[in-house]
Amino acid sequence: MSETLGHSLRGRIPYAPIHRRPALKLPDGARVAVWTIVNVENWLTEGPMPRAVLPPPMGQPLLPDLPNWAWHEYGNRVGFWRFLDALNARGLKATFAINGITCETYPEVCAAARDAGWDFMGHGFVQKPMHTLDDQRAAIRKTVETIRAFTGKPPRGWESPGLTETDETIDILAEEGIEYVADWVLDDQPLPIATRAGRVVSVPYTVEVNDVVISAVQQQPSDEILRRGRDQFDRLYQEGATSPRVMAIAIHPYLTGVPHRIKYLEALYDYILGHGDVAMWTGAEILDWYKTQVPA
Repeated sequence: MSETLGHSLRGRIPYAPIHRRPALKLPDGARVAVWTIVNVENWLTEGPMPRAVLPPPMGQPLLPDLPNWAWHEYGNRVGFWRFLDALNARGLKATFAINGITCETYPEVCAAARDAGWDFMGHGFVQKPMHTLDDQRAAIRKTVETIRAFTGKPPRGWESPGLTETDETIDILAEEGIEYVADWVLDDQPLPIATRAGRVVSVPYTVEVNDVVISAVQQQPSDEILRRGRDQFDRLYQEGATSPRVMAIAIHPYLTGVPHRIKYLEALYDYILGHGDVAMWTGAEILDWYKTQVPA
């Protein structure tokens, strides 16, 4: 494995075309495993907002950025609770990707996710790219320890803010006990990632059935998550007849949790649940299943 920055990615996860792999098998003949990732973040008011819905007046950034901070804050005050209701009503559990500091800032939100049996996933301690941290290991360890203290067990999964990783991030994650990651969005099946501390599993995530891209970046109509998610599912369900696929639905409370979008998420779940051969799992459940299919 190359030690040169910027050149280690291919060596960690060698190319393997999906049609040449041994077929995997989901329980009860299921074709697709679907997992939902609810991302809850704490946007710090002293710096620029990670995303914006309103441009600054006269093009000059202002701090504090009240309108864009409030846009995000709505999600944790209101939108999250719509997610919780939608998932609970259908007997579904999410994977809960959170900044570690969220356990301190939004304890009611985190307690609700814990009590609902959701799978907690580390999402950085604060919402900053991994490349900008002075000490990645300290941030990862602090996130793991904060989630452990809040839930009683450490997170098994990790999603970096913005899906960012330096060449060393995956090694540090493995050394700090992380078993699966969502950053490597390059396949429809789980795959092993080589690290200096053993295997970490890439569980398929998504940058397209993802409301940051749909609603904040591409600014698509409110129903796009339903249209795109349904089409994504249909194709994976078709291909899953030969070897199972994994589908991710990535959502944020301040985007899909708003009144004009939530019904389309609910409709997507109802559409998927109308198919019998589907496993509605968390990231940890997908990991455990994969480990039975491809032992380390």
